Amino acid sequence: MAPDPHARAAVKTSSPEARPAADSAERPQPLLRRRKARRLVVAAVVAAVAAAGIAVSLALRGGEAHGRPASVPDVTGVAAHPDQSPPRELIAAGKAAVSAYYTMKLVKQPNGNAIGTYEWRLLNTATGRYGKTDWAWLDVAPGMQTAAVLERDLPVDRIGLLNLATGKAQRWIKVDRSVGGVQFSPDGKRLLATAYSLNPDGLFKDASYRVNDKTVPGPKQSRTGFYVIDVASGKADFAERPGEKSGQGAPAGGRQDFQWSRDGELVWEPGNNEAGLIYYDVTGKRMPAPEREARPSYPGAVRSPDGSLVAGAFVGQGDQIVSEIRNAKTGKRAAVVPGQQLLAWADNSHLIAWRCDPERCSPGEGEFRNQLLLVGLDGKATPLSGFRTAKLQDESRWFPVFTRR
Repeated sequence: MAPDPHARAAVKTSSPEARPAADSAERPQPLLRRRKARRLVVAAVVAAVAAAGIAVSLALRGGEAHGRPASVPDVTGVAAHPDQSPPRELIAAGKAAVSAYYTMKLVKQPNGNAIGTYEWRLLNTATGRYGKTDWAWLDVAPGMQTAAVLERDLPVDRIGLLNLATGKAQRWIKVDRSVGGVQFSPDGKRLLATAYSLNPDGLFKDASYRVNDKTVPGPKQSRTGFYVIDVASGKADFAERPGEKSGQGAPAGGRQDFQWSRDGELVWEPGNNEAGLIYYDVTGKRMPAPEREARPSYPGAVRSPDGSLVAGAFVGQGDQIVSEIRNAKTGKRAAVVPGQQLLAWADNSHLIAWRCDPERCSPGEGEFRNQLLLVGLDGKATPLSGFRTAKLQDESRWFPVFTRR
């Protein structure tokens, strides 16, 4: 995956224009993943998040998209399976493909601890089908020939490079400091691996906190920094960048992966500044936000392949289920398209989005029953997958990872 410039869902693309993991909330970016792990632990947290706006916004229904060209060129290379959820066969459109997807479950550990565990299905490019894997974490390189994989029991001291056609690891890259997350650069030539001293998805009894009169295990701060690794040579340079200390409210800590900037020159993490992101160079030195990324419609918004447009947030009113597209240079609204959440660009005039069924998108019932759609700037929508379960807390709920083909 990994969500992402920028949604590991999530939206997790190997290029900013095609990744939700970093490119979307569905492919958990580090912050969003931490939230999802907590949702698996505490039902009350889910309810609170929904009350804060998720359920309300996703429940708005129906409505035709408007403000777009009357027609746009057809997108090429569409592989749709609207009868499959989760998908068994390749889902793709234009330059974007679902290279992998994952589900999540909470695995109880001794002494009251737990681990939010990711179960990955990875595309076999020889068969065009998704197969279950036992990797703890993975990302797919642009071109969809190689995946970077991490073994179970995070953090680990080596990174595997996997052939997507054979499913076998071709070689391993050893690191001195254990890592818990990994992401290919936009050109696929480097890896960004985030280092931790503890499992970033672990929940610990001795870090418990109170939610609605209930004590639940919590995450711990253990991030130590990041590696920038040359894929060809295996040369790994480490930058020390510990995570933020715990503050008031929900506990800080857990998974706090770094992500690549759109051009691959910098890395970033979620922050509390105006842009919502904090940038660093590859040595760990803090840097100003790049000009082309300084005006996102929201943190993690994905740009069109030509860089002229940026996917925006949900803007539906009344019965509409629509999201906006903004001009990347001016920040002004350029179009409104069908969808609850825009995940990845297929080309310069089409995106892949989540949308619930307008006829069954009722608050508390169907707002989370959504499917992948191919949507055009002209408002046309084509189903790509079947519908996910309507329950936000469900171990069968799957999250796609998008990669540039």
